Amino acid sequence: MRSRAAASALALASLITLTTACEDTAGPSGKPAPPSASDDAGAGATPGAAPAQLPDLVGMGLQSAQDKAQSLGFHALTSHDALGRGRNQVLDRNWKVCSQKPRPGAHPTRTKIDLGAVKLEETCPAQDKGGTPTTASATMPDFTGKSVKVARRSLDSSTGLRIEDASPDGRIVLVESNWQVCTQDPAPGAPLNGRPVTLTAVKFDEACP
Repeated sequence: MRSRAAASALALASLITLTTACEDTAGPSGKPAPPSASDDAGAGATPGAAPAQLPDLVGMGLQSAQDKAQSLGFHALTSHDALGRGRNQVLDRNWKVCSQKPRPGAHPTRTKIDLGAVKLEETCPAQDKGGTPTTASATMPDFTGKSVKVARRSLDSSTGLRIEDASPDGRIVLVESNWQVCTQDPAPGAPLNGRPVTLTAVKFDEACP
């Protein structure tokens, strides 16, 4: 009899303990309680969301500026030709920074950093001429003084384009980012309507005739 009574008491104690534990994890309605705020801490955090101090990178070599930004946690880096010629920065060590977006200050480290640059032997322009080129729509843009490469990128890929040397030498335009537009047909502002385009150009260190 004593063994049966002891077993019954032990079973009752276990049942009470289990019931109490269930009540501790349930809400007022008896359903499981939702996770606490501490359980969700960091669940919605975005990597790289913390701000960091972006320094002034203007005047630095492009490679050094990129290394500096990356060391501070900024990895979304891009660069462009500040002279607006559409050249690619193939060897970053041969370029220097003329402008930066955004400006120095505290920014989330996921922020895109865009650096305008020129070659080491070139002078930075008073105003950055790079960025997204104008896209021709129904009318002809003014390409005078711009690189042939930028002009080509601005036109629809289906547009017929002829490029001629503006000098009497009859040279072939090979590296289009090294040539500037002197004249164009159609004229700026004229309707395009699928018309072919003719550009004359000289090298950037030459004057248009």
